[in-house]
Amino acid sequence: MSLADVAYLPETPAHDPEIDILNEEAFGPGRFARAAYKIREGGPHERALSFVAVRNDAVIASVRMTPIAAGKGRSLMLGPLAVRPTHKNLGIGRRLVAIALEAAAKAGWSSVILVGDEPYYGPLGFARIPYGQLSMPRPVDPDRLLVHEIVPGAVAGLTGEVTHAALAR
Repeated sequence: MSLADVAYLPETPAHDPEIDILNEEAFGPGRFARAAYKIREGGPHERALSFVAVRNDAVIASVRMTPIAAGKGRSLMLGPLAVRPTHKNLGIGRRLVAIALEAAAKAGWSSVILVGDEPYYGPLGFARIPYGQLSMPRPVDPDRLLVHEIVPGAVAGLTGEVTHAALAR
């Protein structure tokens, strides 16, 4: 397979069924118990900041961004990021993350958080959020709570429990 055969596109409603299958493949039924999923249940993701990788007219990878609130701060939460097993370790996921981060910056967002592995996301510009600064609606290993600051110092404005932005007051 050539990476030249992969197209990176903005997500559309037509992609939803394939994205659902992709996330089921990647994360299984346990995904519904995760803290990030609980937050996503609070409202819609930002389709304009969510992207797919397509090869031969099929979605092979997807990344979504969801608006979140933490105290008076606002950010985006990246995820889920999923790549079909047959297309892993080719840089497709990293490219989708880069595209989503660039779109978030252009849209005026100051930061992006996620729950993930620092060895994977660290080289993409993510770092640990200071311990105790944020809490999630379900248990999360604090070493896996990461932030990418688009605006330096933006993480300081995020405090307390993370919720979907639609639920914030």
